[in-house]
Amino acid sequence: MLNTANLEASHSRPQLMHRVPGRETASRQAVVQQIADMLALLRDELAPLRRLVHAGDVIYHAGDPFRNLYVVNSGFFKLVNLIADGREQVVGLKFRGDWLGFEGIAEGCHACDAIAMDTGEVWTIRYESLIAAAAKQPALLTVLHQAMSRQLSGERESLTAVCTLTADARVADFLRHWAEAQAERGLRSDQIALRMSRAEIGNYLGITLESVSRALSRLAREQVISFVEKGRRDVHIPNVAALAEFVQRSLVPPSATLQ
Repeated sequence: MLNTANLEASHSRPQLMHRVPGRETASRQAVVQQIADMLALLRDELAPLRRLVHAGDVIYHAGDPFRNLYVVNSGFFKLVNLIADGREQVVGLKFRGDWLGFEGIAEGCHACDAIAMDTGEVWTIRYESLIAAAAKQPALLTVLHQAMSRQLSGERESLTAVCTLTADARVADFLRHWAEAQAERGLRSDQIALRMSRAEIGNYLGITLESVSRALSRLAREQVISFVEKGRRDVHIPNVAALAEFVQRSLVPPSATLQ
């Protein structure tokens, strides 16, 4: 039976302050269950088309007609915009339980590329079928609205980070978000395999590749993170809370900027 209470929970990015270990663990467990409930509901009510993807596979291109929404069942995905000067801009990261394609609803075509970053599975849901089914099963409309709300919240928090955090803090917050997103999906949070190059991370955070490298080196020197192998793609995070504390230490009080 669908647990509607779990569907009420949100799995947006946690706040950095006032963390209570026991409460945080319970919250993560609730998110794991919420995602499982949502996927079960979609599977049972809509029988979505399931597609296995590999790194580099494109789910849809900017300009493609909007017909479907997509839900990540496994793997990691990025959303990429082509900006005016011809460069690509990473504008979003998606994990298990996240939806792809909302940006296409308003204009009737997709505004960015959705690309797989590793092997995973994405579910294709016909938008018209979803709306029709939601009229008979209100829980479907609930999960759709919650997914839209989470995306808006995540975009607001990402913009806030870019506007208020130093380069080092942006990288620390990026790693924290990735680790916590994994934990909220029942995966280990003490080690993450970065599916993005340093250039892509810098592109996403609005800083240079060199700034990303310096930030990672500083975090390693302060023993907040360590690199598992020479490739420096696998990052060991002994304590995720230490990343949040690093971000807090990097914040400059508003009063200081007025002096």
